Amino acid sequence: MTIDEELDVLATNLRRLKIEYEVFFNNPSKRPPADTEWRVVTMMRKFSDGVSDGQRLNFAQRYRYNEMAQRYAVLSDLWRKKSRIREEGYRRPQDALLSVQGVRLSAEDAVPPPMLPGTFAVTCSDPTQERGVVQTLFEALTEAKKRAGENPASGGSLDSFARFLKNKTEQIRKQYGCPSVEYTVEVQGGQVRLKAKAKS
Repeated sequence: MTIDEELDVLATNLRRLKIEYEVFFNNPSKRPPADTEWRVVTMMRKFSDGVSDGQRLNFAQRYRYNEMAQRYAVLSDLWRKKSRIREEGYRRPQDALLSVQGVRLSAEDAVPPPMLPGTFAVTCSDPTQERGVVQTLFEALTEAKKRAGENPASGGSLDSFARFLKNKTEQIRKQYGCPSVEYTVEVQGGQVRLKAKAKS
């Protein structure tokens, strides 16, 4: 099974888990979907270090995995709260509201699509000697722009990006006397930003 096929299975299991939790919270006689959750968690642990069966995930695959992991984290926290309320009873008015509305939100509504908020960063010392780092950062920036609805070509070609990175790295290293520079892809106000900071 390829990494993409495994990610498809993870996405399917995550959707199934959400549905089974909805059934669980709407039916007092049901048990929590422990088996499905175990499958989801097991697969996530497999991908958590960016490697599956010895194969490294590419940027698009890592991004897709991070998106699902963040969605699961938010939903898992919601399910935990609702389970506690179910066991202990309503203590506050907002508990009753959570019980009625919580899981009925779609995953897309409950979790805004993550746009690499600091999840993708690379450290660069000499872009002319680190072509792989430059290309990975360029791909990350391009993918983030696609996700944000921006024109991915607005940043120019890989060669022009490499020249920009070379000049920026030299400038920051000279200004701060640091050996390397950390570049981070972030989204602020719906717009993709490439941030740079001195790295000791």
